[in-house]
Amino acid sequence: MSVWLDDISRDRLRTGSLQALIDNMYVVGVTSNPTIFAKSLSAGSAYDDQIADLKIRGVTVDEASRAITTYDIRWACDVFRPVYEATAGLDGRVSLEVDPRLAKQTAKTIAEARALWWMVDRPNLFIKIPATVEGLPAITACLAEGLSINVTLIFGLERYGQVIDAYLAGLEQAAAAGRDLSQIRSVASFFVSRVDTEVDARLDKLGTAEATALRGKAAVANARLAYELFEQRFAEDRWLALRGKGGQIQRPLWASTSVKDPSFGDTKYVVELVVADTVNTMPESTIRATADHGKLLGDTVHGTYEASRQVFAELEALGIGYDDVVQVLEDEGVAKFEASWTELLDTIDAKMRL
Repeated sequence: MSVWLDDISRDRLRTGSLQALIDNMYVVGVTSNPTIFAKSLSAGSAYDDQIADLKIRGVTVDEASRAITTYDIRWACDVFRPVYEATAGLDGRVSLEVDPRLAKQTAKTIAEARALWWMVDRPNLFIKIPATVEGLPAITACLAEGLSINVTLIFGLERYGQVIDAYLAGLEQAAAAGRDLSQIRSVASFFVSRVDTEVDARLDKLGTAEATALRGKAAVANARLAYELFEQRFAEDRWLALRGKGGQIQRPLWASTSVKDPSFGDTKYVVELVVADTVNTMPESTIRATADHGKLLGDTVHGTYEASRQVFAELEALGIGYDDVVQVLEDEGVAKFEASWTELLDTIDAKMRL
């Protein structure tokens, strides 16, 4: 299982903090999202010189946001390039998300992904595209053109199956166009802790002993069943044909793995999801907690599938519907990233007006 950092900032790059995590904490990749960038831009003065130049040039706030975020991502790609080379492209990856306001617009998502890919211009870049219904064909189209994609905001098993289909279709189209499949990579970011946040809130409203007994179980069970689906789909003939042409598996990535409920152990979403061919992207606090006191027990996924299904059967019996939970989480996820992007643009706009 690869450890990636779920954070980036200009200060982290300038001070060598990112390199130190690579050297000392086994970090082999980094992910970003609109919330991370909004936080980075609002803190300190690291971006002020670049924003002043962008103001002088008279660029729009939207173009300024691309210039600022791609600068950080390009720099991070260069920091991780030795890892990328040493792992033959498996790790050393840096993720940049398309404007989340485009999550429901296929053509604009594709155009934005192409623009970001061109602007960063590094082979170890991942473009993040959300797994909305409209995002799925964009994922296929971008993969078909040779872009490497981090599919984000996956919450449910049905949608995850559609993400795998989108990946396989993209590779098939890339192969038909004569592209080198070995150079096209992807991860599927399956969100973890937010599932418990939503389900446990519903359990708390019920307030029964049966409900209390299920607290903190849904998220890990959901991720484990996603891994079962991953194993099934990447053993089928459709995938084996692509692998024979150089195709690389789309690894599951456990996202949102910081613990939101203080009654849970702070390494819960790491130690309970250890299994081969996966990535866990964590904030630095979770990485350090795992290094300090995480009790690693080896593979904690295989052998759990039936028990995981039982969790959801018991939730359904209490009236907590799986399909409703994952749809609420997808809608909330898109809305939260849209809000963060607006905050990012507002911060840039305010700094450009100074």
